[in-house]
Amino acid sequence: MSKRWLAALPLVVVALLFAVFATTATGSEKTATSGGIFRVGTASGIDSLNPYVAFNQDAYSTFEYIYPVLVQYNSKLKYAPFFAKSWKSSNGGKTWTFKTQPHAKWSDGKPLTAADAAWTINTDIKYQNGGAANEAGLIAHIKNATAPNATTLVIHYKQAAGNVLGQFQQFFILPKHVWAQHLGNKGAGLKTFANPAPVVGSGPFNLVKYTKNQITIFKPNTSYWGPKPKVQEFGLQQFSNDDAMVTALKAHDLDAIETVPATAIKTLRSSGFVVSKVPGLDQTDFIINSNPKKKHHRELLNLKVKEAFDHAIDRKKIVSVTFLGAAQPANSIIPATTGAWHNKNLKTVSFNLKLANQILDKLGYKKGSGGIRVAKGQKMSYNVIIPTDVQSIPPTFRILQNDFAKIGVQLKPQDLDSSAAFAKMTSPNNTYQGFDLAMWDWTALIDPDFMLSVVTCDQYGGWSDTGYCNKKYDKMYSQQQLTPNQNKRRQIVWKMQKYLYKQRPYLWLANDDSVTAISKNWVGFKNTPQGPFNELNISSLVNVHQK
Repeated sequence: MSKRWLAALPLVVVALLFAVFATTATGSEKTATSGGIFRVGTASGIDSLNPYVAFNQDAYSTFEYIYPVLVQYNSKLKYAPFFAKSWKSSNGGKTWTFKTQPHAKWSDGKPLTAADAAWTINTDIKYQNGGAANEAGLIAHIKNATAPNATTLVIHYKQAAGNVLGQFQQFFILPKHVWAQHLGNKGAGLKTFANPAPVVGSGPFNLVKYTKNQITIFKPNTSYWGPKPKVQEFGLQQFSNDDAMVTALKAHDLDAIETVPATAIKTLRSSGFVVSKVPGLDQTDFIINSNPKKKHHRELLNLKVKEAFDHAIDRKKIVSVTFLGAAQPANSIIPATTGAWHNKNLKTVSFNLKLANQILDKLGYKKGSGGIRVAKGQKMSYNVIIPTDVQSIPPTFRILQNDFAKIGVQLKPQDLDSSAAFAKMTSPNNTYQGFDLAMWDWTALIDPDFMLSVVTCDQYGGWSDTGYCNKKYDKMYSQQQLTPNQNKRRQIVWKMQKYLYKQRPYLWLANDDSVTAISKNWVGFKNTPQGPFNELNISSLVNVHQK
């Protein structure tokens, strides 16, 4: 999912907030017999506890730990059991049967059965054009779901799908006895229900306390059917900037931070912290408003203009200066970390200012006053929306701004907090007329379906941040969803990446590594391409404990 919604928290309140851990746990950190109280800092945070409105990566990671999910990934990023013990397909791939965990319970003591899963699926189907719109992609092509008994879930598809397990790895099963009361008018209530803590869930942890933009506290769920967490308590603390978070770790107000800024890697290692670095699923991007109905600066829809911009990006410098080498140049909407899904035939676009200038010269966009080119009577001078909370963007923007000036294009930063930035980009009323250029990042999943979906026409007003809408592309997207043979599906996915490579709604910048740091007093904290607190599996926080 995307790393999008971030917010500020002054460092002066950190000590006060972490005092909460001492008062909510039984005993002290020194006398804890169940693995200690584990405190993690994040520059991301949880924007909402409601799966129908949440966008933030940490929110989806939270749902992975507090809600049942049919399948998860194992350490080799292959599908493994979770709430579903086993599964099989029949009827030519149009029927999928999952055998679920017996004797499972929700955190309020009510039974958790396959009927909860069937209800969640059917509810999302019914309201996919309303309150459940964010979940629409996950239940695409499903006719209905039934639960013939407490441990059997049967899902009927209209057509055989190729991404069934990938979709259900992201699908959070909700307690019917809670959510059925909050449907509202035609499902609109699904978006407005706050889902307050303590949340009724059924994962390895119970979410017991939540203060937005500040702190979230989890306690082990004693009724969980799987391996029990070893910690006494886990807390997630949100920070507004990297320096404050690193300072808190070095002061031992934190036990770990889930994303280490490149500038702090050496200093944390020298201070005795264990720093882990693995290839990540996060990619930064330069977004070009590609709405075909765009009214202003329509030259940005010209593929040759986009090509010129692409050649004006010095990705090696971005990797070197912004990430201090803890990243790789990016070239596709599907990062190389996903393995075989990434189209390895795509090459990183060359940094070539001479070629970029030649392309714009050939288009007849001559340089005017201040060396700024003029396209169709308008200066090629653009505001670039910058979310204030993504720490890698300001230094990256300065690199782009300097090089774009050399091709006669002026970039002006428009700093907005994340919520305002996304609202500006989709305005007015989800018509994508409110911006020209932007910068941000995406955190991909292993299965390519989600990332490929964000540039479909159906994502207007949803996940789309480019305004891109192309019926030819949408046809390919639907085709890959309905191709059960994974080798054939991969061919389509590669074709889609190549198509977007040329269409350029995104100019991909850097694929940054997942870097985390933890005190030497803790073990079992495993990094992944999405970081240790992730939506791939529950291994890291279940296994972490004090030495």
